Amino acid sequence: MEIRQLQYFVEAARLGSFSRAAESLYITQPTISKMIRHIEDELGTDLFHREGKSIRLTDAGEILLPKAQNIVESFQSLSSELDDLRQLKQGHIRIGLPPMVGAHFFPEVIGLFHRKYPQVSIRLHEDGARKVENDVETGLLDIGVVVLPVSEERFHVFSFIEESLELLVPAGHKLAGREGVRLAELAEEEFILFREDFALHDLIITECVRAGFQPKVVYESSQWDLIARMVAAGLGIALLPETIARDLDRSRIAVIRLTEPVIPWQLGMIWRRGRQLSFAAREWVAFTRTLLEERYR
Repeated sequence: MEIRQLQYFVEAARLGSFSRAAESLYITQPTISKMIRHIEDELGTDLFHREGKSIRLTDAGEILLPKAQNIVESFQSLSSELDDLRQLKQGHIRIGLPPMVGAHFFPEVIGLFHRKYPQVSIRLHEDGARKVENDVETGLLDIGVVVLPVSEERFHVFSFIEESLELLVPAGHKLAGREGVRLAELAEEEFILFREDFALHDLIITECVRAGFQPKVVYESSQWDLIARMVAAGLGIALLPETIARDLDRSRIAVIRLTEPVIPWQLGMIWRRGRQLSFAAREWVAFTRTLLEERYR
């Protein structure tokens, strides 16, 4: 039985599908099916119930899974330590970024990192902070940038920016000339929010409820620039972080300080506790920690 066969078995068990496991591992489905059949032949028992396109573990598979996971993780840890010993600065890193974060904070950081480590490839996955957090926990991503707080029992965390949300209204809106607005004053307004898989979605709704009203949500989007354009077109109001609001066209949008309460927005980089990061990923963490803390602290 080979390590690779166990890796394929663990991935198939995690995803509950040979096709999804093959896609995750960048191999063909016949290859992974053949590898798992070899393990079953060697052990003399089926590891999966095959039910159409889905699979589930048999009793034998349930027994093998935790042992296979331990073997695979030990092998990955050994490989990583040997890479450190040889000082290999190559490989790839899977990083999750919410679209709003990636556009504003990371293009220059990625460029500087690439110049220092040209052999390291970075695969960016743009999703809401909730999805990024989940994918870091399950191992689909090495590192993620999320809206804090997160569980520090499950993740290593470093925070690199903390600011507040600001109110965006169309230039001709009745509140446009105000310096500050209380959240409770927005009870009759129509809101444009990020989608539900973005941390700001629930954060804003929770704060509105605390202020005494359920917000009227008329549109949801995954793109901050589309949200800003909808505000400019008079389709509703929005709450966005200071960094984003700073770059908007003030001839079409009024940006107003939000008070009572001030809603904080804190970004951090996370990676899972108990998972050995590759040398390249650890270099990314060290490099970006230094750069971002110098820039935003």
